[in-house]
Amino acid sequence: MAFSDKNGVLFCVLFYLMYLCVHYDGVFHDVNMVIWNSKTDKDSGMFFKNEKEKCFAYLSHTACDKNNFILDFHITPGNVHDSVAFSDLYKKLKQDIKHPISAIAIDAGYITPYICKTLLDDNIIPAIPYKRPMTKKGYFKKYEYVYDEYYDCYLCPNNKILKYTTTNRDGYREYKSNKCDCKNCPHIKQCTQSKQHIKIVTRHVWEDYIEQVEDIRHTVGIKDIYKLRSETIERVFADAKEKHGMRYTQYRGLAKVKMELNLLFACMNLK
Repeated sequence: MAFSDKNGVLFCVLFYLMYLCVHYDGVFHDVNMVIWNSKTDKDSGMFFKNEKEKCFAYLSHTACDKNNFILDFHITPGNVHDSVAFSDLYKKLKQDIKHPISAIAIDAGYITPYICKTLLDDNIIPAIPYKRPMTKKGYFKKYEYVYDEYYDCYLCPNNKILKYTTTNRDGYREYKSNKCDCKNCPHIKQCTQSKQHIKIVTRHVWEDYIEQVEDIRHTVGIKDIYKLRSETIERVFADAKEKHGMRYTQYRGLAKVKMELNLLFACMNLK
């Protein structure tokens, strides 16, 4: 698939404003989930990178063009996922940018059926990297279950059929195996932990759009677009943190943080 560089390529990234707080209020909803709320800043959210790096923070979802000019941004609490905030930022870009957008380079965190469908329906090329399967170690990957489009079913690694049963509220079609086939299967320990010996594979109703994006990833020129992120939005990210104190914020509340970033990004664009 060809693309026109003159129409503009957008580079989107997420970077965060850390706001450290010593007062924590753990609200228990069930045995396995704890939601942490700040007593001093109700708008912030717990940003969790790993066990050593977690704090209350705000996230700045930011977009720039190929010339490092910051086009727009969207502020969310630290516990909001990238893909959730994409819609608001994308709507702002569509309203503010007058010239057509040929491609958008985003990281693997934005690979969702909705985002892929939105970009392809708007004739925008998504330059997205490879996303590793999110499967437990020692179990079959999802791509090892082959989808048969004609019969609308899945074939497991043992060549048994998983038939369509229902579509859940989240828009995922569920394909279930026959428990008689799974009970005596030599690969069951690599397949499922179900006590009923039933394997369930889900497929979103917009899964075709994700497959199209994966095909586009292998076309000529897409890797070159994605590589430009290191020269554009990642440079913006580095400058904001190292030169403009974006690792921390002295303000509390979404409105004040947004005001701070408006002034900061305006100054960075003037440089």
